[in-house]
Amino acid sequence: MQLIYVCRHCNMYLGRIDRDQADPSRLGLDTLTAEEQADIISYNLNEDVAYVRTICNYCQEAIESHPELALLHNPLQ
Repeated sequence: MQLIYVCRHCNMYLGRIDRDQADPSRLGLDTLTAEEQADIISYNLNEDVAYVRTICNYCQEAIESHPELALLHNPLQ
């Protein structure tokens, strides 16, 4: 299964890991609780892809500069 990383706030494409390198234990995904995995990872089984929602540098810097943005569901529209 291919992993595609996208920003959870702005949906910017951050990168991908191909099937042969997508070992969940090497990536640390197996250390997440079931609830964390459900929040961070979504699957498209038809395309054999898992989307990992993380945060890009731009959004991270914006939230660090303006912590109140973290309270909004979609802080950077």
